[in-house]
Amino acid sequence: MWEERFAASEDFLFGKAPARFLEEHAGYLKAGQSALAVADGEGRNSVYMAEHGMDVTALEFAPTAIERARELAKERGVSVDFRQSDVLTREWESDAYDLVAGIFIQFVGPDGRRIQFKGMQKATKPGGLAMLHGYTPKQLEHGTGGPPFAQNMYTEVILRAAFVGWDILECREYEREVQEGRGHSGMSALIDFVARKPA
Repeated sequence: MWEERFAASEDFLFGKAPARFLEEHAGYLKAGQSALAVADGEGRNSVYMAEHGMDVTALEFAPTAIERARELAKERGVSVDFRQSDVLTREWESDAYDLVAGIFIQFVGPDGRRIQFKGMQKATKPGGLAMLHGYTPKQLEHGTGGPPFAQNMYTEVILRAAFVGWDILECREYEREVQEGRGHSGMSALIDFVARKPA
């Protein structure tokens, strides 16, 4: 489905600018550290991390999105290791990245989410960060982006329960206007989550 959606778009579906969440949390993007961008789409977020001097690996399944991501990295003069990968079936590295980010990766329900989160947690180095940004169930009232399934959405309870034992630095639900290409446009119900893996 996602390959069809990207291929049907003549330009970047979600724009070239990073998610506002990532811009607002740029203080966590440390030059020289390693980062993994999960289900990275057309590269807007992984490229932004690389622009901050991070050593970035980006996972994405859709070939059209990866091609655009490579174009964006070249345009911005940065290097990103783009890998075609199914995040639900891949073998995740252990303790490999200082920062692991999943931004608008809510294309799966509870079972897939458990696989995603388990993999992200495994890949994070001890003392490293996991960052998540997405929609809450109230997003269905707005209809301005994201899946039409409440079970795919995040709540504070879901995220805190998934990261028990981690140091939760931020877990916050809120609403605001989002303008990120044609894919995310309008008032949105959002959640930000940042947690540190036990050292």
